[in-house]
Amino acid sequence: MQFLDPKADREALFSRAGTLIVVRPAAASPKPAPGQPGIASDYQQPYPDIFVAMLDDGRVLAFNGHVDLGTGIRTALAQIVAEELYLPLDRVRMVLGHTEATPNQGPTIASASIQISAVPLRNAAAVAREFLHDRAAVQLGVARDTLQLVDGVFCAPDGARIDYAALLSGQHFQLEYQAEVPIKDSGRYAVVGQSVRRVDIPAKATGQLTFVHDVRVPGMWHARVIRPPYTGRDSGDFVGHSLQSVDTSSLSAIADDIQVVVIKDFVAVAARREEHAIKAMKALKLTWRPVPALEHLDDLDQALRAQTHKVRPLVQKDEADPAAQPGVTLKRTYIWPFQMHASIGPSCAVADYAADQVRIWSGTQNPHMLRVELSRLLERDEGEIDIIRYEASGCYGRNCADDVCADAVLVSRAIGHPVRVQLTREQEHGWEPKGAAQLIDIEGGLDQHNELLSYDFVTRYPSNDAPTLALILTGVVSNQPRMLEMGDRTSVPPYSYPRQTITCHDMPSIVRSAWLRGVSALPNSFAHDCFIDELAVEAGADPVEFRLRNLPDDRAADLLRATAQRANWVAGQYGSRGVPDTSHELHGRGVAYARYVHSKFPGFGAAWAVWVIDLTVNANTGKIRVKNVVVGQDTGLIVNPDGVRHQIEGNVIQSLSRVLKERVAFNAKGVVDQEWGAYPILPFTEVPPIDVFLLRRDDQPPMGSGESATVPSAAAISNALFDATGVRFREIPFTPDRILAGLASVLEGQAEPVA
Repeated sequence: MQFLDPKADREALFSRAGTLIVVRPAAASPKPAPGQPGIASDYQQPYPDIFVAMLDDGRVLAFNGHVDLGTGIRTALAQIVAEELYLPLDRVRMVLGHTEATPNQGPTIASASIQISAVPLRNAAAVAREFLHDRAAVQLGVARDTLQLVDGVFCAPDGARIDYAALLSGQHFQLEYQAEVPIKDSGRYAVVGQSVRRVDIPAKATGQLTFVHDVRVPGMWHARVIRPPYTGRDSGDFVGHSLQSVDTSSLSAIADDIQVVVIKDFVAVAARREEHAIKAMKALKLTWRPVPALEHLDDLDQALRAQTHKVRPLVQKDEADPAAQPGVTLKRTYIWPFQMHASIGPSCAVADYAADQVRIWSGTQNPHMLRVELSRLLERDEGEIDIIRYEASGCYGRNCADDVCADAVLVSRAIGHPVRVQLTREQEHGWEPKGAAQLIDIEGGLDQHNELLSYDFVTRYPSNDAPTLALILTGVVSNQPRMLEMGDRTSVPPYSYPRQTITCHDMPSIVRSAWLRGVSALPNSFAHDCFIDELAVEAGADPVEFRLRNLPDDRAADLLRATAQRANWVAGQYGSRGVPDTSHELHGRGVAYARYVHSKFPGFGAAWAVWVIDLTVNANTGKIRVKNVVVGQDTGLIVNPDGVRHQIEGNVIQSLSRVLKERVAFNAKGVVDQEWGAYPILPFTEVPPIDVFLLRRDDQPPMGSGESATVPSAAAISNALFDATGVRFREIPFTPDRILAGLASVLEGQAEPVA
């Protein structure tokens, strides 16, 4: 039972002798919160969800609706199941993301896999263990509490033994999932909390079938899509209505089997041979109607202020001492650009459209959500659509993995064959939903005693959930602007301002955009922790000490102290502050703290994180060199310490790239950056030493750790740049030209140097 055929293998588990399954009764798919990612579905599946299946050959299968995006959750989730069953890790196999086999637990986002969606796995494993414990006591004729469980074997005081396989032999048990069940005490953990090798690496290292790009099915054709000229734009009356004519006369010279599929602005070519499809894509002659020019996005401050929006108040409080008087008041604006996932490989999918079943082999991050969209696109019942999930190029929100699935299934339906579609690099860069730009205004300050007094925070975030592209190009979904209420993540500062007004300006997306790692929380925290750093300077206080004075969260304060100590932070020791050394280098150190608070406001928190970063700036070139980064994180109970460290290291590298280099450029047609030369990312030669410090709290529940270390990054870098240059930089990315402009402002004697 390898789950090569998820539907057949799932059905077999409901009748297989020598099997115990823990199930949850069939229920409607979960409804997403209003204004949050995901689309509601009324589909009622006809079968219960299976969480855990124990087989009499010694194997354990565990099922989770999330997917592993390279973060290692396949390993960590298996550790959780193995721990509750008192088994070695190699006995547990995870099945992730297949819509026919796994529960619908929503999209794989917000670092929620271990913190939230792992809970049913742990509880289901405990249900199975408790049932078998009772059964073992009966079969051995001893009191239940006299049995010891070691590696799946129940041992009685008189030496009698019985293992899981014997308890299951010839029997079939179906147990109902329970949310309240005795679970193993964390003080007795033997698998959870240990660093183990990731179970997915051997197959990747030996070239086994792991990636969706390598999937081949009998009778498969190859297809390529031709996207409209309005690159990366998915709203406006012209979307889906711009194709004027198609001339296929040039295709006959390539091959005699080429087929062209046209549905409004969706265009694809298909052939038996991949090279023929590629040639046909380049040769097909299309005429497009002129489309309105995209608004000017070079000045994001102006562009975002001009957008139609809905004002959404989040917090309004005044707990200040009546005797408090304003001392220092600052007004600041922070700007975050549109950014790209920039997946290392273009997206790919295979689809087989048939009368009885539609199958898609996909690298999606959101299998069950994609199934809803494909059911709308095809006008087929969700139960007739099966998404088999393989790994793909990394994605931290939304790349084109869903889009290419819809492309493949439309072509398969049109030509009557299984179809493989792979996008080009230009299509991936141009059309993937961008991480949204953001604009934050803050007015606040200190009282007459240099204590925090007020904080008026307004954040603007133009984004939506970027419906699968084919839905819009074919007219199934409206081409009018859409809006999500997602700008509010981590919008409340972690510091204790007595007077607070927090407001979100929700606005439709300007270009195709959705969520990217640290969704809105990273820009919001950039503003929060740059502002508190400025106030520390105004108060004449050390940045770490000032934060500690104003952090009401004890775990946050503990982590900040411990990380500062790890980084050898010296209170009152400052950097160059604009005075270069004899080598024209400016030296600076910065600190920032954040806890990633996500989901529908007020949301809930994932792990706590602190950055301390050391960097240099060349005063002549503006080039930044990051010397080292110390990252502290409190993620509660740590399932796989090495796995968490690897995620944090990845966060640091990606964050440095985003903060120092990345922004998407646009022209009147849409996205300009359609290849690597136009969209720079951090090279290996600029990756600094990274010291990861994990504050162990094994008595606490595990928290989402995948994104949390991203969130303090931009503020830490900006604060270090101030310590080096004496200039406050408030617009990402911190490129050499921007650094030089800021340094020039100091030389010109501006009263408030800022770039």
